Amino acid sequence: MPASQHQNPKSDIEISQSATKRPILDVAKEKLGVAAEHLEPYGHYKAKVSMDYVKSLANKPNGKLILVTAISPTPAGEGKTTTTVGLTDALNYIGKKAMLCLREPSLGPSFGVKGGAAGGGYAQVIPMEDINLHFTGDFHAITSAHNLLSALIDNHIYWGNALDIDSRRVAWRRVMDMNDRALREIVCSLGGVANGYPREAGFDITVASEVMAIFCLARDLEDLKERLGNIIVAYTRERKPIRARDLNAHGAMAALLKDAIAPNLVQTLEGTPAFIHGGPFANIAHGCNSVSATATALKLADYVVTEAGFGADLGAEKFLDIKCRKAGLEPSCVVIVATIRALKMHGGVAKADLKTENLKALEAGMSNLQRHVENIKKFGLPAVVSINRFSADTDAEIALVKEKCKALGVEALMADHWAMGGEGAADVAKAVVKTIDEGKAKLKLLYPDDMPLFEKIRTIAKEIYRADDATADKAVKDQLKAWEEMGFGKLPVCIAKTQYSFSTNPDAKGAPTGFNIPVREVRLSAGAEFIVAICGEIMTMPGLPKVPSADSIDVKDGKIVGLF
Repeated sequence: MPASQHQNPKSDIEISQSATKRPILDVAKEKLGVAAEHLEPYGHYKAKVSMDYVKSLANKPNGKLILVTAISPTPAGEGKTTTTVGLTDALNYIGKKAMLCLREPSLGPSFGVKGGAAGGGYAQVIPMEDINLHFTGDFHAITSAHNLLSALIDNHIYWGNALDIDSRRVAWRRVMDMNDRALREIVCSLGGVANGYPREAGFDITVASEVMAIFCLARDLEDLKERLGNIIVAYTRERKPIRARDLNAHGAMAALLKDAIAPNLVQTLEGTPAFIHGGPFANIAHGCNSVSATATALKLADYVVTEAGFGADLGAEKFLDIKCRKAGLEPSCVVIVATIRALKMHGGVAKADLKTENLKALEAGMSNLQRHVENIKKFGLPAVVSINRFSADTDAEIALVKEKCKALGVEALMADHWAMGGEGAADVAKAVVKTIDEGKAKLKLLYPDDMPLFEKIRTIAKEIYRADDATADKAVKDQLKAWEEMGFGKLPVCIAKTQYSFSTNPDAKGAPTGFNIPVREVRLSAGAEFIVAICGEIMTMPGLPKVPSADSIDVKDGKIVGLF
């Protein structure tokens, strides 16, 4: 058996910092054929690709798009980002021209509980510490653009309120890219007449901002500016919507995002080119990297590997029904990531007992993987299952997973990219290429544009989550009908719910049945062009855990340590 996860003593950041990085201008030229004149370097190992060059690629044919998704997340870990990196390295290892597209990590999770988001082991994008911290400043630009709009709203009210904004109906909150529970709900403009009119407000984390969602769905700077202008920020006393363009905010916001909109180019440990660009919340938004990065990658490589947030029920569904619908993208293959550890957890095993062989629990937990496979097939897409190898996996457990997947009509392969890099995922890469060559992919979206909004929510609840129904009180349904009358009825819906279960109960593992999906609230993202349906309790400003990752992060001898 090859080396497996947790047999390597080095941390992710130690592996990253000891790697031999190639100048990004050389990677771009040799691997993608992109000349230095089309790049704006951010140091030696990061660069933005100019939007003029991106536009010049419009008539080039597209490569094949591979979507990496996963089973429902567990504390045992699945390794979706690591697999995305490892699979792309593996495609290059077997002689293909491939690159990958990932989301940018948020500072909140990096200093909170999740840690970094640049892959792991020997399947990482580098420079890892740059990517997980300030990177090229995109998130700071998005935060600034969002908060500029916030400031303009209160400033407009202060200077006479010509638009007659009802200060009780200001829907636009402020954001920061950090977990800070103390800012979830605030009262602003205290301190007297000179500071404006006091009102209730609050902060979300930057990745939950509609500006972030717009940033990742916009085709170019012009489209970005148009969408920013469409953001509904408040309402008058007569419930008339006030948009960002009514405040003349969209131009200045676009100016702050002018450089950020260009895709960021970095590399893997094996020198594979990678775009890392944008990062919307996978709960409250669509959880995918930018359209501009994905569309550009498809012009530059024969195979492009990308990932969607969380499990296939949340991430892949939104990737397909929102991003692919809006951008005209169509995956040729879907890779579903699982670990035997996580499958046993879905079968009822406690985290402390996962190293012990348990075929009964594994078979029970396979119900979660089975449902995700079935769901992907509903979209008309072929799937390959990649099992992220851990050292405690037994031959009997591996055989059981392969046998069950074969019965589902999909191939399951073991992958050890964490320890071996691209070579460790070569079998998965070969299976993906074979699947693509069979040409069976024919994307079928889950619902048509003209389906009523609540029926779209109900369709996802029944078809993907396998709920008995979606439920909502009269106020929610009336709001959806009002938006339909305003011309928003053809927008896709974005379900915000727990990622840990098909249901809204995070403790319901496996493949639960006999439940409803309660729609507690709906929100209109008029600029991003989707309707958010909030089901259960969703946090848009997370808090830090009792012992945050920040406790371990430090700088020693000029090097960052403890970052995952």
